[in-house]
Amino acid sequence: MKKALALALALATALSLTACGGGAKTPAASGSGSTANNGGGNASTVLKVAHVEAEDRSTHKALLEFEKEVEEKSDGRIDVQIYPNAELGGDEELCEAVAMGTIQMALPSTSVLTSYNEEIGVLDMPYLFKDSQSAFDALDGDLGSQISEWIAGNGFVSLGYTYNGPRCTTNSVHPISTPADLAGLKIRVMSSPVFIRMYEVLGANPTPMSFSEVFTGLQQNVINGQENPPTLIYASGFQEVQKYLTLDNHVHNFLAVLTNENWLNSLSADDQQLVKDCVAEMVTTQRSMELEDNDAVVAKLQDAGMEVNELTDEQYQAFVDAVQPMYDEYKQQWGTEIFDLATSYNK
Repeated sequence: MKKALALALALATALSLTACGGGAKTPAASGSGSTANNGGGNASTVLKVAHVEAEDRSTHKALLEFEKEVEEKSDGRIDVQIYPNAELGGDEELCEAVAMGTIQMALPSTSVLTSYNEEIGVLDMPYLFKDSQSAFDALDGDLGSQISEWIAGNGFVSLGYTYNGPRCTTNSVHPISTPADLAGLKIRVMSSPVFIRMYEVLGANPTPMSFSEVFTGLQQNVINGQENPPTLIYASGFQEVQKYLTLDNHVHNFLAVLTNENWLNSLSADDQQLVKDCVAEMVTTQRSMELEDNDAVVAKLQDAGMEVNELTDEQYQAFVDAVQPMYDEYKQQWGTEIFDLATSYNK
């Protein structure tokens, strides 16, 4: 019911937007966008882009530049409309909306794509990539191509992968420098088997919880800690209810730029390439923004009173070693090939 409502709201929004403007735009057929004539002989199509991030996050800021570039380079043939803050639904609803053609593009977390192929969960494996650049190279290379192949045939294609930051652990009990420091701590995690297993292996008590409940859970000591990128930690105000931040960078998070396949194919060859080129430029811009924002936010969290703990190489390696049993388990489930491909980018 919730998903159906979200899709209905998305369609209603699309209809209301395309109906305004003196009838210049007509409602879109599924997967084709909204097409009209601007009076000068040039057809125009609406590209509705939705995501769940706040407007001050790098995702939205980069999309605003994408909007400007696409509209300018297409001479108005493509009208980009952006919907942030989960206005049209959560990540799962957005995947469905793109597949159905209700919207033309969305940027969901790659974590939700495991419903199309569970091996995509490799991206959620802890300490898979040694740093952000290794992760970028992998997603821009053969690993990204493999993931794109896995999700093909569902009504959408992936044109790239933006960066949602390195996931780090916070808590209100004590500093975390070794896996042993996590023992017994109640750490909120997403309802993901991989994330749950990670904290189990590290000796913590992983506690799945809706993100909307995390602040209150921390405030009332229902949970001791949580894990998220520093930019989201700061935006959510967790520094008000957490004392310790460990920059363990256990997972490098990505969002997939999903695009409705029928809509993309309905464009001219030139406009298809234009969209792909602008997405590639947007991805590069967004990643740089996120890295800069991450560094700035860590300083802000420290200024707000959090004790920030950056792991030494030896401390980091201790966490890598501690999660190896988890790798053994998932290699039996998924095979070794996808792991070998991902880790080949760790230079």
